[in-house]
Amino acid sequence: MTVDTGARRESPRSKRGSILTAAIEQFGRIGYEHTKWASIADEVGIGQTALYHYFESKAHCLLTIMRLELADSADRFVAAIEGEENPEKALRAAVAAALRAEPIDALQRRILQNHMDLLATPRQSEKEEAERLRSRELVQEIEQNWTDLIARGVETGAFAGDDPRVLGRLVLAVVISVWRWYRPDGALTLAEITETVTETAVRMVRA
Repeated sequence: MTVDTGARRESPRSKRGSILTAAIEQFGRIGYEHTKWASIADEVGIGQTALYHYFESKAHCLLTIMRLELADSADRFVAAIEGEENPEKALRAAVAAALRAEPIDALQRRILQNHMDLLATPRQSEKEEAERLRSRELVQEIEQNWTDLIARGVETGAFAGDDPRVLGRLVLAVVISVWRWYRPDGALTLAEITETVTETAVRMVRA
């Protein structure tokens, strides 16, 4: 789970991290719509009114969770391919990094994929809108990162394709779709899924 750097100046007694963790667990397991805001407070051990010290609404909390995951995704990509000159090896590393997860990470990514539609419509709340706009910027950054990687492969002749942006989006779509259906207790391990998705991504772009 990504640490909320926006709260880095809060006191050690801050409940922000605990609220985010509880929200991820509940939004991810029973669904955002079915999670009562008061149940987050109960889980953390605070009064419901205390939640508003950290988040002005359940939607604000959800958008924060989404923004944090997008920021982490962008960081993982950059770290995974840093210094790797071979496009195919870089692609394999990027896919592996995108699919590396602890159970709570998988929940956070499921939440993100299930609520991407929220990023399309402006929010009336200033804080919600700030999270939405930053999330949209991060989505564009992530798409550009994958596009640039594919374009580098096309330029060197390692990858085939006339439109790196479309190909990058297709590869990214295959990778992130995992979080809609993956379950830690499912029949396939994340390592097995990663191997399959990696080979699929490589076949999609290989010349």
